[in-house]
Amino acid sequence: MAEAKNEFTNVSSLRSESIGEPGNRTFRVVVNSESSSASIWLEKEQLFQLALAIQQIVANLPEDRETDTDAPTDQEADPLTSLDFKATKLVLGHDGARNLFILDAHDPDDDDVAIIRMWANEEQVHAFSEEAMLVCAAGRPHCPLCGWPMDPSGHRCARTNGAADLSQLDPNDP
Repeated sequence: MAEAKNEFTNVSSLRSESIGEPGNRTFRVVVNSESSSASIWLEKEQLFQLALAIQQIVANLPEDRETDTDAPTDQEADPLTSLDFKATKLVLGHDGARNLFILDAHDPDDDDVAIIRMWANEEQVHAFSEEAMLVCAAGRPHCPLCGWPMDPSGHRCARTNGAADLSQLDPNDP
């Protein structure tokens, strides 16, 4: 893998969250390592695809794998490192020898060197992917006719040629 400016090798917390009301939310990954922290802002689709990729990798790991989870702690970021940036590129990998997942997040200024590299174990990334899926799914309800998100302010469904406002329709009713 390419270089990283900061490495969180002893991840204590890895979470996903959204801020704001459905239809107007922003998404981020929050990671803590020893005395350092990072907020990585990203698009909803990036978060969803990251969670999906983690689940696919976990599902395809060999059953008889070693569980040696020693991260390269000599590369840990300086204490009290605090990062807050919007990621334009995410790179996910798995170190089979250590059975650790590696997530690199890049910003728009430098596509070659990651701003942060996180080393997390299987349990951490599995919990993160489950949470990320729930965060992504907690948005606006989808119209049962056209499948597009329904705004509380009104939804003129294309399937009704815009003639019906379906915003009050419960998408869970059959």
